[in-house]
Amino acid sequence: MRIKNILLGLGIISITCFSCDDYLEEENLSNVTADSFYTTANGYNSLINVNYAKLKDIYGGDAWLFSAGTDLYAEGRDQEPPGLSRYTQLTSSSQGVGQLYTTCYQAIQSANMAIYYSDLTEQTPNLSQQLGEVKYLRANAYFLLVQTYGGVGLVTDYIDSPVLTFDRNSAEEVYSFIVSELEESLTMVGSGAFDGHVNKRAVQHLLAKVHLTRGYESFAASDDFSKAASYADDAINGQALTIPFEELWAPGNEMNAETIFSVQYDETSNSSDPTNIGNKQNYYFSSYLGGAEVADNAPYRSYTLCPTAFAVSLFDEGDERWEGTFMTEAFQKYYDYFRVEDHSGLEVAHYYAPKWASTTADTTAYRLDHPNTTIHAYGEYVPSENRNFDYETIPVKKFDDPKSPFSSNGGSTRDIILSRLADTYLIAAEAYFQNGNAGTALARLNAVRERANATPATAADMDIDYILDERARELLGEYHRWFDLKRTGKLVERASMYHYLIDEGNFVGANGELKILRPIPQEAIDLNQNKDFPQNTAYE
Repeated sequence: MRIKNILLGLGIISITCFSCDDYLEEENLSNVTADSFYTTANGYNSLINVNYAKLKDIYGGDAWLFSAGTDLYAEGRDQEPPGLSRYTQLTSSSQGVGQLYTTCYQAIQSANMAIYYSDLTEQTPNLSQQLGEVKYLRANAYFLLVQTYGGVGLVTDYIDSPVLTFDRNSAEEVYSFIVSELEESLTMVGSGAFDGHVNKRAVQHLLAKVHLTRGYESFAASDDFSKAASYADDAINGQALTIPFEELWAPGNEMNAETIFSVQYDETSNSSDPTNIGNKQNYYFSSYLGGAEVADNAPYRSYTLCPTAFAVSLFDEGDERWEGTFMTEAFQKYYDYFRVEDHSGLEVAHYYAPKWASTTADTTAYRLDHPNTTIHAYGEYVPSENRNFDYETIPVKKFDDPKSPFSSNGGSTRDIILSRLADTYLIAAEAYFQNGNAGTALARLNAVRERANATPATAADMDIDYILDERARELLGEYHRWFDLKRTGKLVERASMYHYLIDEGNFVGANGELKILRPIPQEAIDLNQNKDFPQNTAYE
């Protein structure tokens, strides 16, 4: 499927206008032309690296489009973009709406450029593998776009000059293209262990998720759920979940044996601008943890996307993901948790009591052992309009980076995990469940619970809500939640039930249509000379 001379608005225009200068600076090409550089093995390898670097633009900034406006996260003291977090003010010009549209089309343009030069560059033994990696990256960008905005324009040719007229493909066409790209990628990429590059396992995981997501659509193929289950099992490949949950998230352990694909960061390469070149994942999912006077002892936090009361309630006693996810005891020097091996001599500044320690006796017992500790009772450390002080909502520690500077701009150099083995197990569980095989679904889900030392689920537990709850426990904060709720048709129900600022009526848009898809960004529509280009119906 090739569409020539189509420009998808803001995203492609921006990369078309700056791509040559950016690449020249990044590759230090001096006066070398793109044609002479990218036709060499070294030059083409640089172009492949540019494609991987585009993942940082997609995932490294604000987390709103991945997490805001769901059942698991809500603002504490500081306001989130109201359109994306509450839906009442969601328009095509709302803050943050265009982030994925722009960055994904920039990534697509880079991929198209690499595919274009693959026919012209020096033919090396690893060229086919590189091309397969690029196809995966392009498919991933389109998958983000189609889930977020619905049908978008398919651009498969490298564009080297601005074109201002573009059309919109249907969501069905976009999904077909994604599946085709990934199937081709699967035959081309390497099969070795993950080393930062796309491999077969990463492609199998994404194919499983694409088929699972399309399986809920009106245009689903009859075998989408069965294919999702099969691809997920291929990616699992018999590997058990053996790494303790806390160890899984230890700073510096991102390249563990359960990581399938991630956005790669490096402390050394970020040294030229340490507060801006990294990512922001450590900045979200907690209250503010102190001022600049504690810069070396605590992370800077946004006080937005704080875990909701519902998110906190999902964990039961014995589930190791409670301690592995949350900083339940914050020391006077927060980062001493990671820097000091023996915690017995450290003073606890704040304690967040779990629901199984919610009685007066429990609190009294803890107070006797920790007389100088601020105790936050269960139910009192979740977002509300009255949570106005530091440490007032429970901190998520999974993404903490003790090496990150005290900054809100993007200082973390920890990798962002996009696909990991437990997620694959849960994709398999959902796919088997939707395909009518509840027994195998239960087995896949219980493999995740077993690693967490959680009580096994029973057949009576299994429904789509339980699967979503398990995904919340396992994957809290990992940039999946809005897509999970949208995929399963649970966005309106669960966001309005568990987010203290959302009512069902917030979702009602133009013509009575629900604001499930995000609007096509107004900037892209304004640049389009095709005035028949449709906006999503809830925003017309």
